[in-house]
Amino acid sequence: MSLSRPKAILFDLDGTLVDTAPDFYDVVNGLRKELGKPLLADETIREQVSNGGAALTRLTFDHPDHAGRDLASAAQEFLDQRQQILDRYLQNIGLLSGYFPGFAEVITTLEQQDIRWGIVTNKPRLYTEALLAKLAITGDVVVCPDDVTKSKPHPEPLLKAAADLGLQATDCWYVGDHIRDIDAARAAGMLSIAATFGYIEAGDHPDNWQADRLIHQPLDLLSLLQASHG
Repeated sequence: MSLSRPKAILFDLDGTLVDTAPDFYDVVNGLRKELGKPLLADETIREQVSNGGAALTRLTFDHPDHAGRDLASAAQEFLDQRQQILDRYLQNIGLLSGYFPGFAEVITTLEQQDIRWGIVTNKPRLYTEALLAKLAITGDVVVCPDDVTKSKPHPEPLLKAAADLGLQATDCWYVGDHIRDIDAARAAGMLSIAATFGYIEAGDHPDNWQADRLIHQPLDLLSLLQASHG
């Protein structure tokens, strides 16, 4: 598949553009310590960060895998515990987070080449804005679940980001670290790029996601840009 030069590159946030997992280590293990539960390895927590607050609630409080899959019907105890995690996270958001190594150079290059860039995330806007403000990250567009009726893997958020930029979806690349990101990009008609350096669960294999391209470090994006045409 030949590469058309993008007019914009869009990124997932947690586990793709920004390494946010370290902010959650103390949140999860702090609560487990208070509950008298054994502490978890950082990597165990890291694998679940891209799966959101419900996944971290299951992990923190040892809920079964099916718990909280549908928040609309979740038990109140589960919802209260999820909010407890989110509240603690907000208190310390961004303290240990930052771009994955290489992304500062990537972003600078995109801006120098007049390629627009933005973020499409399943992270609620309250936490997204707090994190981006803390890290002084300002893209051309930011789309959160609050802005759409359906989140990724539905293509609506990606299509909204393209429309907000005044572009066609086919003018954009989308980079993410989860199969839901790749599914959303494919459904939107964007070039899909899997970030294998992100929060990949044990037993999951990005090779199986049917992404158009794989990158193993952020700077690989610059190689893809060099190989693109148009």
